[in-house]
Amino acid sequence: MKSLILQTATRSLVAVMLLFSIFLLLRGHDEPGGGFIGGLVGAAAFALYAIAFDVQSARRMLGIRPQMMIAIGLAMAGGAGIISLLASEPYFAHLWYHTDIPGFGEIHLGTFLLFDIGVFLVVIGVTLLVILTLSEE
Repeated sequence: MKSLILQTATRSLVAVMLLFSIFLLLRGHDEPGGGFIGGLVGAAAFALYAIAFDVQSARRMLGIRPQMMIAIGLAMAGGAGIISLLASEPYFAHLWYHTDIPGFGEIHLGTFLLFDIGVFLVVIGVTLLVILTLSEE
């Protein structure tokens, strides 16, 4: 049964949930949050969309197969450790990259962010793979 109220609310909620999941991802290194919880909130947004509309609409909105998200996430998370090895540091040692962007200020990027983004993608991919597969049955 399609609910017009749920569909209308979902259009707004999905955008807010996805923004909040990115906020949790970026906030997670120094404070509560990170790739895992951000991925769960992001997957919940797509699951809500699948409930409000249908699974095929949620898959189209996702734009990428969950299996591909898992593969990309694993490559990014593992790549964070490889970068440390290439810099002659222990595996998964945190390395920092500092750059100054005119008009934006100084930016500090670390390999932990690459790892967290990888975890974020893996969690979204695995969660949606399970939820969307079960929803189709």
